[in-house]
Amino acid sequence: MAKQRMLQFVTVEKEMPEKRPPQLRSHDFHEIYREYADAKAAEQAGRCSQCGVPYCQAHCPLHNNIPDWLRLTAEGRLQEAYEISQATNTFPEICGRICPQDRLCEGNCVIEQSGHGTVTIGAVEKYITDTAWEEGWVQPIRPAAERPESVGIIGAGPGGLAAADRLRRAGVQVTVYDRHDRAGGLLTYGIPGFKLEKPVVMQRIAQLEQGGVQFVPNCDVGVDLSFDAIRGRHDAVLIATGVYKARDLRAPGVGLPGIVPALDFLTASNRKSFGDEVEAFDSGALNAAGKRVVVIGGGDTAMDCVRTAIRQGAVSVKCLYRRDRANMPGSQREVQNAEEEGVEFVWLTAPRGFTGGAHVEGVIVQRMRLGAPDASGRQSPELIEGADYTEPADLVIQALGFEPEDLPTLWGVPELAVTRWGTIKADFRSHETSLPGVFAAGDIVRGASLVVWAIRDGREAAESILSYLAQSAAVAAE
Repeated sequence: MAKQRMLQFVTVEKEMPEKRPPQLRSHDFHEIYREYADAKAAEQAGRCSQCGVPYCQAHCPLHNNIPDWLRLTAEGRLQEAYEISQATNTFPEICGRICPQDRLCEGNCVIEQSGHGTVTIGAVEKYITDTAWEEGWVQPIRPAAERPESVGIIGAGPGGLAAADRLRRAGVQVTVYDRHDRAGGLLTYGIPGFKLEKPVVMQRIAQLEQGGVQFVPNCDVGVDLSFDAIRGRHDAVLIATGVYKARDLRAPGVGLPGIVPALDFLTASNRKSFGDEVEAFDSGALNAAGKRVVVIGGGDTAMDCVRTAIRQGAVSVKCLYRRDRANMPGSQREVQNAEEEGVEFVWLTAPRGFTGGAHVEGVIVQRMRLGAPDASGRQSPELIEGADYTEPADLVIQALGFEPEDLPTLWGVPELAVTRWGTIKADFRSHETSLPGVFAAGDIVRGASLVVWAIRDGREAAESILSYLAQSAAVAAE
């Protein structure tokens, strides 16, 4: 009977959860996809072909056991499906919402390759875990036994939180230090609510707090508390700060008022969703309402910015990207959503400079064409001479990616080794840095990347820390 519920991809077509119409969703910050009903989730999960070698699992950074929890969902065994999902993924309800499944699990689905349309893995994952929360299956962490060792984690983003979860389950005492007033990092302040509603993040943080994780908010390491002080308080330390320093654009007029970094813009918007007082938003500096907005960049952060600007009531929103649609790094699903909501993409363009006096008034746009492939295999953009034009703009948002801060200097620890890119140098297996007992995980090691990779790194680092603590205890007992 179980087998008959699977392999339905020949007779059952792929069906995503219903999207709210663009004319409705573009005026609020609620998530755009509705939930599956029980029967629909089971039906779509039943399309899985139960591959002997599941490419979806192989291409998931967490190697989630996707075929098994799809089968259990098709059979209506949702609590078991959740337990299997949770076994490899600390935050499945978050990954189900924000992972670029079209580039990972779903993009490598065997039935997608055979022309039948992918299994909607992300939507089913979200459904399973949302159901688990509603039914009370998600419980606070209850370690079998408490341990005396303590670990300090710097950074309350997905990597730090994933590590905190694993360490607390082992009974270790965990304290998480973060510069913001709320935990969550980019999950809280970087990703807009229409992709990840904030109560989804806050309930996980509350679960960690109920399980004994201690949070120290508003703690800027190197300013409010020294790195050495944190090392002195704990038996091991994990650095999971992420990368937040915006890449600069070098062009005439780049310092004009009205040209803002993407993260500043997104953070202001997310803070308003919490009901915070945000002076830069209320003054209009970080508010797109009534403005002609130009976003520079083609990644997922740029997509977040253009769609946020639409919801804030911009007069127009244009996205400049130096390559074409096929070569952009952002999710194609996000591009489609943005276009439906009224964003205009101007492909093969790049800013040459900015016009204005007391405030930005326009972007000098240079047209590009694609030439020979670069070292990564992508075609390199080439300038078309004499094809420049000026795009009027009242607000320009730079979404060109992020770089690491100079942590050795900021924290006064020159012995903390970094790479030539400024990321922390850590062993790729153990995540241990050049400092004994200090580990690093997530974007601060690998560079700006996906949330799912940060979760994997945090889980791996936690296991290495547990091994380190055990070795230290054994040495001390000798």
